[in-house]
Amino acid sequence: MNNLKDILGKAQHYCAYQERCHSEVKSKLYEWGGHVDLVNETMAKLIEQGYLNEERFALAYCRGKFSQKHWGRNKILQGLKLKQISPYCIKKGMQCIDETEYVA
Repeated sequence: MNNLKDILGKAQHYCAYQERCHSEVKSKLYEWGGHVDLVNETMAKLIEQGYLNEERFALAYCRGKFSQKHWGRNKILQGLKLKQISPYCIKKGMQCIDETEYVA
C-alpha cells in the first residue's frame, strides 16, 4: 500500500472504529507497508481531520480503564506511558477520574 489515498482511507477506518493513540496508528501504518514520508503525511492528515487526538484518547482510556476494568491510577498511568502519551495529555486524562468514586 504505497499511495496516500489508499493508506489514508484504511487509517481513517481504523481510527473511526475506536479511539487510537499516535503510537498505535504509526505502528499500524508501518505494518501496512508505509514508508517514513507516507506515514508522517498520513499522521498529519489524520490529526488535521480529527481522526487522531491524543488528549481525547487519554480521556477515553482513563475513563474506560477506571470504570470498566476497575484499574487504579498507577496502572492507568503506566498504560498511558507505555502508549507514549505526552505528560500534558496524561495529566488531563487522570483529572477525569472522580476522587469520590476512586476512593469508594
